Amino acid sequence: MRLTIHHTTRYSFDQPVTFGLQQLRKTPKNTPNQHVLEWHTRINGGRKELSFEDHHHNTTELISFEPGSSSLELISEGRVELNDTHGVVGRHRGPSPLWLYARATPLTEARAGVRELVSDLDNRDTVDMLHELSARIQRKVAYEIGVSHAGWSAEDAIEAASGVCQDHAHVFIAGARKLGLPARYVSGYLMLNDRTTQDAMHAWAEAHVEGLGWVGFDVSNGISPDARYVRVATGLDYRDAAPVSGTRIGGAGEVLDVQIEVAQQ
Repeated sequence: MRLTIHHTTRYSFDQPVTFGLQQLRKTPKNTPNQHVLEWHTRINGGRKELSFEDHHHNTTELISFEPGSSSLELISEGRVELNDTHGVVGRHRGPSPLWLYARATPLTEARAGVRELVSDLDNRDTVDMLHELSARIQRKVAYEIGVSHAGWSAEDAIEAASGVCQDHAHVFIAGARKLGLPARYVSGYLMLNDRTTQDAMHAWAEAHVEGLGWVGFDVSNGISPDARYVRVATGLDYRDAAPVSGTRIGGAGEVLDVQIEVAQQ
């Protein structure tokens, strides 16, 4: 399957920005099951300082604001070809060692709620166990837009019994790591069946299974990723894979607008 993607992130400010740098992680990965045919980034109100691949194999672009700018527009677009592997990504590639993904972070710490969720899950086939973990999270944490924020941890989502795809991924990662499996966060694009326009990227999780390698689980939709899913950035949690992150001086009164279009070519 070939997908076309157009992703615009637009910042507007009531006051000019004196200085600012943004890290952009919107470029899809090249993998054995995913081939980037073309990808471009255009910038209005700033410029690209450099591009590099981080220790999670994320293409990261460093963008600076034009001094005195009152807006910044980041446009990423291209075409990607995908094969359906039923969520199996394959063997682990460095440079980060596999054991790193077994380490808890503040957003994925397995506290009381997570421990209860996985307390009786360790005596079955690994893949079946992970599918059951995903189903339990879906029942425990209802998908609800607007109830959480980027700083929520896995435990916050369990206590609130609601969240979005980012929260589902964090709970799954915390649970998988508690079960002794390396796990990681994935941000990317998803082609929806009922519309092409979206206002946010999607998120899911991957666990490392012996004999298979990395395997994806989308808790929010209750499936493993198929050919509609475009992997963009991975990491220990959301903070490693955020589409845009950075800092600035000035620029009070920020308004953020995100527009994403994903369609089959």
